[in-house]
Amino acid sequence: MTTKIVFGNVPRLYQNVRPFLSALSWNDVRNADTCAWLVAGCLESRICSIPAWVSGRISKAQFAQSREIQARRFLENPKVDPFEIYAPLVFQALRHWGEHRLVLALDTSMLFGTFCLIRFAVTFRGRSLPLHQEVIQHESAQVSTRQLLPVLARVKGLLDALGIHDVRLLADRGFCDTELMDWLWACGWNDRIRIKSNLILADLAGQRLCKLDDIRLCPRETRCFHNVAITGQAFGPVHVAVARPTDVQEQWQVVSSEPTDLETFAEYGERFQIEEGFLDDKSGLHGLEASKLRDVTSLNRLVMVLALATLFLITKGVQIVTEGKRRMVDAHWQRGLSYLKIGERAMRWALSRGLEVFTHLALPGGPDPEPLGKRKKKCSDPITLLEVGWTLVLRPLS
Repeated sequence: MTTKIVFGNVPRLYQNVRPFLSALSWNDVRNADTCAWLVAGCLESRICSIPAWVSGRISKAQFAQSREIQARRFLENPKVDPFEIYAPLVFQALRHWGEHRLVLALDTSMLFGTFCLIRFAVTFRGRSLPLHQEVIQHESAQVSTRQLLPVLARVKGLLDALGIHDVRLLADRGFCDTELMDWLWACGWNDRIRIKSNLILADLAGQRLCKLDDIRLCPRETRCFHNVAITGQAFGPVHVAVARPTDVQEQWQVVSSEPTDLETFAEYGERFQIEEGFLDDKSGLHGLEASKLRDVTSLNRLVMVLALATLFLITKGVQIVTEGKRRMVDAHWQRGLSYLKIGERAMRWALSRGLEVFTHLALPGGPDPEPLGKRKKKCSDPITLLEVGWTLVLRPLS
């Protein structure tokens, strides 16, 4: 199917994106129009710049300044709720997830040294897709559980509406907080959280056993402790895995709501997919750090536009792989690109031939039909090294 002939990639992308946004509830239909143009400009320009995004916009405004003002008014509009725009579209994509376990990654990223971006993302075949995120004025990447709970509540509501209850959350040691773990248990979710080495291990009666940094392991050795408690408040029961993946002294400690084994570290390693997502946003694809916006309201709507662009590209990549057309845009025998990059190349391939770009949004769960080729795997990652030549010790602390 071909699109209506128009001049320029941005107008043609606008024609593809606009129907998805038209189905949403808007306080003013003009906001839907502006949002579609911003997403189209983001997809085409590969830079986070309002002037670049609106340069290809077709409108009654004759001057570039007028088009930029329209875009900035949208980004500054407090009546435009980013969650109310983004959630229905990601809901539409995740309806195809099926009965598979959904793995969430939680992390934060600093913007311009003044703002903190809190993100819950779905880990998906080597990349992550934002599920919900929020920018707050906060000069540290370390946030409290109180700041996380409003974001967590919206994520929980969205997944409940989808009927997805088998959820595992992954987080780095900055989120090792017993109050957060308690909320995750209340949600009915499992977790894998890296913990600090100065935490105390105790039995369920509260009797102190040792500190984690008192445990000394040989290289490539791991120990798993089941049904123990952590911290001075003896929070538990939890399960802990401690490992030393290489000859260096650094050890890894992961707490889990489920019994731990060697696979626990591989499961925790999926968390790094969210860091790839931050890299795509900041410098890899979208260039968020080129943005000159410096207020919370505008930044929240800006990262929503980037998330919409990411959603369209990943689902396009999934579609291309599902249809067996990957090698039309990826030169590798085995998949050598992320689904995001495959989607971007497929988008440009379709534009160059006058084809419709985005037809539907679908993210199926389950195994990857085309895993990354071996040449793309990074063997230097400590998490990867955990899978090779390992000694497993399962015993209680003495």
